[in-house]
Amino acid sequence: MDTWKKFDTNALTHSAAHHLFAIHELGAGYGGWARVSDIARQLGITRGSVSVSLRVLKARGLVTTDEHHMVRLSAQGQKIIENVAAKREAVRTFLREVLGLSVEQADADSCKIEHLISPQMAGRLVQFMKFLVSKESVKGDVLRQFRKFEGDCHGRSSCAVCQGNCLLAQLAKTEKVQEKKTLTDI
Repeated sequence: MDTWKKFDTNALTHSAAHHLFAIHELGAGYGGWARVSDIARQLGITRGSVSVSLRVLKARGLVTTDEHHMVRLSAQGQKIIENVAAKREAVRTFLREVLGLSVEQADADSCKIEHLISPQMAGRLVQFMKFLVSKESVKGDVLRQFRKFEGDCHGRSSCAVCQGNCLLAQLAKTEKVQEKKTLTDI
């Protein structure tokens, strides 16, 4: 299967992850149960949208409902939330502590990809961070050098990462286009 097609085979969509997290958070004080109206309010969507999503989640065995239309995570749904939460924290920590992104940017970016990455990738991120903080590592030196590093390709074909097609320059162009689009949307 082509790599891009695997994106659609993820067990959880971004929306479904947020619904499950809302149920988990709201249900924390009520024996795991949450009301549709509270889920809608937390997510900033209509009760009808929540109901549609809940039908899909229920059909997949991720939530259960009672006779009062209260909803809670099934055992499988709880496992998924725990897994996604662990991946979110691994990514968030990596982005903040290793790459030096702001708390806000790390939160936003980890939310975007938490449900897409494999447990193996999240595990390797955690292992890498553990390596960086281990006594045997050169964490301080490596992170100091990385944070000072401003490597630039300057179009050189000798760059082992970019191979003559500067990725940093392409990313900068994309960022400028997105900034212009945002300004015209205002």
